[in-house]
Amino acid sequence: MHTFTAGGKTVTVFPAAEPDAPVVYLNTFGEEGQKVFDALPADPPLTLVAISGLDWDRDMAPWDSPAVFKNAAPFSGGADDYLRLLTGEILPAAERQLTGTPRWRGIAGYSLAGLFAVYALYRTDAFTRAASVSGSLWFPGFREYVFSHTPLRRPDCVYFSLGDRESRTRNLVLQTVQENTEAICGFFREQGIRTTFQLNPGGHHDHPVERTATGIGWIKESISTQ
Repeated sequence: MHTFTAGGKTVTVFPAAEPDAPVVYLNTFGEEGQKVFDALPADPPLTLVAISGLDWDRDMAPWDSPAVFKNAAPFSGGADDYLRLLTGEILPAAERQLTGTPRWRGIAGYSLAGLFAVYALYRTDAFTRAASVSGSLWFPGFREYVFSHTPLRRPDCVYFSLGDRESRTRNLVLQTVQENTEAICGFFREQGIRTTFQLNPGGHHDHPVERTATGIGWIKESISTQ
């Protein structure tokens, strides 16, 4: 395990035991990288790079948007700025710690970081796989953005999941999360992209580590020959 800082973020690299293993970048709300790495299946091997210390409602938000929770601050869209840091500084510094060259790169995240994982496919060609775990795909305008734009690099596969109670809320914005997720998943499938949607029991805050590990596990095993 190697830890360094870049742009005020803390980056922890959990290297695979074998050279040239794939790498997945996981943006985290707290410091759950170790728990997720420990929950991943050991085979096939994979390097996990966990980033923490994020300005959550800025770094993970694709554009400005009003607050959706009472007494919360509005979202200030800083995803593009953070993505430049991720691909320009964090990624090369992390991969200097590795043996060989990763066979492929993925990006994963939970909640707003799941939203960011999908958004990143449209703003950089650095990643070929993504896992949006309980992703905040209710984010205003995001469904329309996906339908009207093209990823910079066609992804090999994309994983989506939600808890089956996440859309059962009085919040009119959050009520759209399952409808939007299923619509975006279906849209990707229409493009011929290997995609799955998993509905888990529980709400948004249930078993985030296990759900995240499941999503990363799916994208690393989905196309195991690459």
